[in-house]
Amino acid sequence: MEEQTQRKKKAREQEPAMDFSRENGTVEKGVLILDKPQGITSFDVVYKLRRITGQRKIGHTGTLDPMATGVLPLLLGKAARAESLLPETWKEYDAGFRLGLETDTEDCTGKVLSQNDGPVPEEALKKALEEFRGDILQVPPMYSALKRNGKKLYEFAREGIVVEREPRPVTIYKLELLEYREKEREGRLLVRCSGGTYIRTLCADLGKVLGVGGCMVSLRRTWACGFSQEQALTLEEASALEAAGKLSEQIFPVEYLFREMPSLTVTQAQARRFQNGGELDLCRTSLSGRKVSEGERFRVLGPEGFLGLGRADLETGSLKVLKLF
Repeated sequence: MEEQTQRKKKAREQEPAMDFSRENGTVEKGVLILDKPQGITSFDVVYKLRRITGQRKIGHTGTLDPMATGVLPLLLGKAARAESLLPETWKEYDAGFRLGLETDTEDCTGKVLSQNDGPVPEEALKKALEEFRGDILQVPPMYSALKRNGKKLYEFAREGIVVEREPRPVTIYKLELLEYREKEREGRLLVRCSGGTYIRTLCADLGKVLGVGGCMVSLRRTWACGFSQEQALTLEEASALEAAGKLSEQIFPVEYLFREMPSLTVTQAQARRFQNGGELDLCRTSLSGRKVSEGERFRVLGPEGFLGLGRADLETGSLKVLKLF
């Protein structure tokens, strides 16, 4: 426990220094990075963390299936307001696959649809991977939470109904073969991809290209929303730290979610106006004379720290409140 805590502390110390204000040793709001265990849902993790912290309002930045483990950023308190505003960032996974087996869920938990004992040499596998790098199209799986006419696809799937799905563009920034056991036709992939990418669909499509079928057998998310697995706490670690009154030391401020967004520092008077929902005259801020795009978003910082997000309205020449934190 002590060794893991020191490792995570070291990872945090290596992060770029930023002027973030914390919540004076509380866990009222902020971002906590959990290492989701296998066998439970993301909502189960939220429920358990509510009991650990006593914080009722907790959101997350994207679900993980029950069989998946890894990085699950959780938004505590007012940080939950950020959920719909999060910038698009890549995610990274360590995914186990098995060739020669097709299932209705595209992973090993589903009903077997077909099996193929054909051999797949490693060189053929590596060549097939080339087709999935870059911008590709994916047909979302039936066992997914996407909705059609107000109903989730997995609800149709459980009724034995297959719904037509349009292919969707996704980007695979990095795809590497980490391990492959040719005799068992099983291995692991490192996948860095855009949001909305289905890793089990990637495994299934890879099997189709190879002519034998395939499915995902394990999944670990190693990176999400700019956070790595080295920064993640297990539920047991979170519980122990809370009992010791030290969990607040592991809470990232809300601003960290928007650290790549340009910032705007305002005066005390402007900060009060902004916090009361008032718009700011762009010409009276440090943005005066700068080229600003319509709708461009900024982190707004007052003398006491992060206030929220603002949006440029060029028609009125003002910075309007997008969200306060």
